[in-house]
Amino acid sequence: MRTSLILLAGTMFHLAIPAFAYSADALLPSPNASIKSVAPESVQINGSIKDSKGEALIGVNVKIKNSSNGTITDFNGEFSIKASNGDILEISYVGYKPVTLTVSPGTSYNIIMKEDTETLEEVVVTALGIKRETKSLTYNVQEVKSDVITAVKDASFVNSLTGKIAGVTINQSANGIGGSTRVVMRGTKSLFGDNNALYVVDGIPLSSMRSTQPEGSFEMPDGGDSDGISSINPDDIESMSVLTGAAAAALYGVSGANGVVLITTKKGKEGKLTVNYSNNTQFTTPFVTPRFQNTYGRKNDLVYESWGNKLSTPSSYNPLDFFQTGFNEINSMNVTSGSDRNQTYFSASSTNSRGIIPNSRYNRYNFTLRNTTELIKDKLTLDMSASYILQNNHNLMVQGQAHNPLVPLYLFPPSDDFTKFKTYEHFNPERNFPTQNWTYGEQGLSMQNPYWIVNREHFENNKMRYMFTANLSWKITDWMQATGRMRVDNSQDTYERKISASSSNLFASDYGNYMKQTTQYKNFYADAILNIDKRFGNYGINANIGASVTDEVSGAKIGYEGHLAKVANLFTFENIIKNDPETRPLDSKGIHTNTQAVFATLQLAYKSAIFLDITGRNDWFSTFAFTSHKNSGFFYPSVGLSFVPTEMFDLSHTPVSFLKLRASYSEVGNAPQPYMTSLAYGISGGNIESLPFIPATFLEPERTKSFEVGMNLRLFENKLNSTCKCNRILINNLFK
Repeated sequence: MRTSLILLAGTMFHLAIPAFAYSADALLPSPNASIKSVAPESVQINGSIKDSKGEALIGVNVKIKNSSNGTITDFNGEFSIKASNGDILEISYVGYKPVTLTVSPGTSYNIIMKEDTETLEEVVVTALGIKRETKSLTYNVQEVKSDVITAVKDASFVNSLTGKIAGVTINQSANGIGGSTRVVMRGTKSLFGDNNALYVVDGIPLSSMRSTQPEGSFEMPDGGDSDGISSINPDDIESMSVLTGAAAAALYGVSGANGVVLITTKKGKEGKLTVNYSNNTQFTTPFVTPRFQNTYGRKNDLVYESWGNKLSTPSSYNPLDFFQTGFNEINSMNVTSGSDRNQTYFSASSTNSRGIIPNSRYNRYNFTLRNTTELIKDKLTLDMSASYILQNNHNLMVQGQAHNPLVPLYLFPPSDDFTKFKTYEHFNPERNFPTQNWTYGEQGLSMQNPYWIVNREHFENNKMRYMFTANLSWKITDWMQATGRMRVDNSQDTYERKISASSSNLFASDYGNYMKQTTQYKNFYADAILNIDKRFGNYGINANIGASVTDEVSGAKIGYEGHLAKVANLFTFENIIKNDPETRPLDSKGIHTNTQAVFATLQLAYKSAIFLDITGRNDWFSTFAFTSHKNSGFFYPSVGLSFVPTEMFDLSHTPVSFLKLRASYSEVGNAPQPYMTSLAYGISGGNIESLPFIPATFLEPERTKSFEVGMNLRLFENKLNSTCKCNRILINNLFK
């Protein structure tokens, strides 16, 4: 067990060719507006509302002062309302400073709202990528801004969230820099799944791509360790929302059963060319380590354990001298530019790391290109992005007894001289090549010279990954919009293990051992969603109806492994012993799954104070083949209610600045592991063998039922904030 002390040195450089500046509360007549003399009678007032970055604001309240006449902005931030000359328009939106204006003869307005830094966090991204006000949510959502993610960067940005999200446990892989990260929300929910959260990038679920690792204490891992989120460039992230409750994640069905992390990435901005560059450097060194004794020696020179007499002079052996100062350097650059109808964003970053274990390194290079364009002005918008990732890691930390330098390092007898083993190999004239310098043998723990392990046992993984995303949005009416999205996410991992001659015979012949395998992951996702956002006086309706399909092939492998034949340390397929029982081909078609779903959500609002949420999703999952659910699928509902008294009643004479009460009930679930419902066969030694289990055609969905109540309270003009919640989770397993 050890942790690392991190020292940070960072620089930030910003180069910008001046872009068009937006006035904080600017209210400008549209250049195309026709200026008319407004008569005392009501006329139709039209306008658009954007933030300081030029992004349309959805759901902004626009009303005439001292009147019940009001409306909200649509998906493009536009509104229309009847008003008379001299009326006062009150414009408000949670997270932004309110705007008031007097209606003048102009009938068309462009309004830019300024962010209110005290309440900006109240506007969050929820399921399906929809922005909503916090007060309208009937479930718990936590938002994380990009500055939290990039303040102290990690090769895997998820590690930067440790301790920053309530109810979320983040465990970093023991592989060290670049390893995968396990995110568990509100405890373990699945009896058979991995309990990891689902990542959703720009509204589209991200493939896990988590590699399967052997379990045990002897030799692990075998084939590297990675997942789909660890290789994302943190500088491409604009914001992040975390849906910890089942009600929040219900729309994602099986995939979101363990909670959802919603990620919104950056895109191009209107204006002249802008270039940003940043550098972030960390230095690491062992911080918390086991306590070592250097007072007692061995009983004799033939044993390894130090259970002998007290040394006359304490040993100077210090295992920490083996470690080196590690570092992690991230260089990132992005370029953005665009017009009012076409914006482009490009980013490139490099992550170069050296571990605290000698000869351990990690390198990654990310490239992203994104373009957003209005094909038909104010009607049809196309948003496309492409990403390419190259990743290499060499000798990441290995757990277990074998191939782990820490075992012989920590157990080394302090009465002996460790410096003589720093020369980890000597030329062997009988074998005509250098062999391992180690006089203690394996000691029943497969122990070897620690310096030999890090220099002559090579574990290398090269990853190539590309992603392509497209989003087509069509504004049908002012209150209805249709969206179609798709993502292709493919990767190929090439893993090599080279064990040099004179290593332990458990893992190599007298000439060495070689393994090479290629693993492929292919993921395709597509959905279509119809969005409705309509207001009727004091009432509002927000509905989303859609369908999706996910097709994934994970873990398709091809390769070979075997002991070397006659030429020491010649790591090629031709030099492998073909008829050795330890030689085995690696050929697997992987696991192919398919999920089809329909889903819907409905929110009813009254006076922006009472909100009723209803959602439902039905999944048809391929792993339920041959069961009663193969045709009907399985259904997951959720319902929630929230009440904001501060919007309904005047509490200005009390210390209460904001008060929200909420309650929700939801069901989500998991599907069984693939191929459990049909008779499967394995091939061993050229013989077909039936696997020893009965097809589980009786399986039911694993359901998680969640009840939750909560309260959000702010006092004394938001100076004192309090959030409390109580939830009960009931888990039913897969079997009747």
